[in-house]
Amino acid sequence: MATVKLWSDAEAGADPRVAAVFADIRATRGSDFINNFWRGLANDPGLLERTWSTLKAVMGPGSLDPLTKELVYIAVSIANGCPYCIHSHTAAARAKGLTAEQHGEFLAVVGMANQTNALVNGLQVPVDPAFRVEDGP
Repeated sequence: MATVKLWSDAEAGADPRVAAVFADIRATRGSDFINNFWRGLANDPGLLERTWSTLKAVMGPGSLDPLTKELVYIAVSIANGCPYCIHSHTAAARAKGLTAEQHGEFLAVVGMANQTNALVNGLQVPVDPAFRVEDGP
């Protein structure tokens, strides 16, 4: 259960700042759907505006393709234990072409990274000079 009110479309429409962000989300995504994350952030219009603006810039066109960005988002969400973001960005990745086979392979990589990260942290293995950015070419 949410710890904040999830704004309805009627409530959002009554606040010009929230209405503007919701309209931009709909236009950017080409969908009428506004998910609960944005509806919860509407309680703080400034935070809603900042978060949407930054997310739109980061997840928008760039040198990484859209599916890769979604996979990175899912991996970080797994590491941070955020079920909402895992689900929402997995849905977004599927909409961008993620297949069941790719998803399985991706989860295997995330699982392997978690395992080896825990091992190297527990063992406190020093980083090889060849891997250090400051020591490399």
